[in-house]
Amino acid sequence: MSAPRITRARLRDVPGLARVLWSHTRAPGHPRARSPLADLRLLARLVRHDTVWLVRDRRGPAAFLAQRDQQIQALYVHARARRAGLGRALLRRAKDTQAALSIWTPQDNHAARRFYAAEGFVTMGYSDGHGNDEALPEVLMIWSAAPHVPTSRQEAAA
Repeated sequence: MSAPRITRARLRDVPGLARVLWSHTRAPGHPRARSPLADLRLLARLVRHDTVWLVRDRRGPAAFLAQRDQQIQALYVHARARRAGLGRALLRRAKDTQAALSIWTPQDNHAARRFYAAEGFVTMGYSDGHGNDEALPEVLMIWSAAPHVPTSRQEAAA
């Protein structure tokens, strides 16, 4: 399988980005944080002011990653395109642009947490959900290109 083609998203891509987002946030059991119009406005703001990487498949936008400097603000893969390496490819692109990255992900999203851990992210903190759109408790995960240096003898022995 060839590497996916990653491009910068443009304003005209916002409806497709929304479809990718909604394949997650409109799924049964997921709390509704915003109206569809608010989602479109948010995505347009991300495209205008931040870096949004996009992967398309035969059916259109299939995955995107929104990034502001070292903060990953969103990483979504459409339900139809999961397990095809698109999220990993987008994360690799983000890693190529920064020496360190951080992302907040829901505490109960164990699949996402395993994915980020497999990509070298480590858990650095927790929130109670106060301040995020869905009011869901989150985990802060950090990745660094620099090798980890033990900070204690105990850690060095591990």
